[in-house]
Amino acid sequence: MDSTDRRIIKALQSDGRQKLGDLAQKVGLSPTPCARRVAALEAAGVITGYGARVDQAKLGLPVSVFIEVELASQSREAIDAFERAVSRMDEVMECHLMSGNRDIMLRVVVADLTAFDRFMENHLMRIDGVSRMRSSFTLRTMVRRNVLPVG
Repeated sequence: MDSTDRRIIKALQSDGRQKLGDLAQKVGLSPTPCARRVAALEAAGVITGYGARVDQAKLGLPVSVFIEVELASQSREAIDAFERAVSRMDEVMECHLMSGNRDIMLRVVVADLTAFDRFMENHLMRIDGVSRMRSSFTLRTMVRRNVLPVG
């Protein structure tokens, strides 16, 4: 990946809906080579998709919760089973395998505390192999970036 590819990625991260001609002009290419580079970045899995950024509060999901999960076993099978289970839960926005005291960190979004309680009772607490959980509620998001520093 060269500096032109990095400029393409930077430009698409800031506006993924821009026209190819505009993108090509921004990065100093003609449209055809620019289109080839974008296609190559997509084929290589560097560009993984395109989507709209949505304000979760305006969508009725103002509550963000970080949940630390400790599993009874850290075997590959236990981790895979947990991953499969949470991947089916729409409220789970992120799931990270962690180092340190907790095995897994989840970021969950819900409408309110009642919805969080339902999520815990009907979904997360029903996963076999969970030994402990600790929840922390976000009071305010201070920094959120959707653009990676590509230089």
